[in-house]
Amino acid sequence: MEHKPIYPEVRPESLAIPAGETLSSWLNSRIARYETRSLDWHALKFQADFDQKYRRAQMRYIGTGGTGVESDDNVVPAEHFTFSTMVLPAGCEGPLHLHTDAEEVFFVLRGNKLRFIVEHQGERFETLLKERDLFSVPPGVYRGLVNEGLEEALMCVIIGNSKPVTPSYPPEHPLSKIKRPKGAGAG
Repeated sequence: MEHKPIYPEVRPESLAIPAGETLSSWLNSRIARYETRSLDWHALKFQADFDQKYRRAQMRYIGTGGTGVESDDNVVPAEHFTFSTMVLPAGCEGPLHLHTDAEEVFFVLRGNKLRFIVEHQGERFETLLKERDLFSVPPGVYRGLVNEGLEEALMCVIIGNSKPVTPSYPPEHPLSKIKRPKGAGAG
């Protein structure tokens, strides 16, 4: 099977450094240091306001992810995917939601009892992940997770789209009835 790249190849001779930038200044703009990040407990606050079990925080590195945050001047601009970390307190959950336009990858950095749930057309799949486990969830299925452990969990979350469509909830889920704030809690 022949490999066909999704994105056009960029060879050294065709690399376009942005106008007004040197290689050094351009590459420095593509670095996101931990000490310049902060946990955003407001990105999905509308969920936690409905029920504290949905409390979680996002720390953005590349792009704004799929939380509905419209912009963040402190991230590396996303070109092909987003990258963030998520803190999920013990006993809390990320509700079932649907990404129609992107694969979503979870890599567990800390946590030893994270239940991931996927639902599709009446079928349900569940798996427990622990530290250093990875789960790649395809677009078009509802996914959610619950931290069943005793300590907060920390995950890397990668979404395979530079500006993913804001996810939706199953029609019968209580969060599907809540009006999501524009730019959902950016800041």
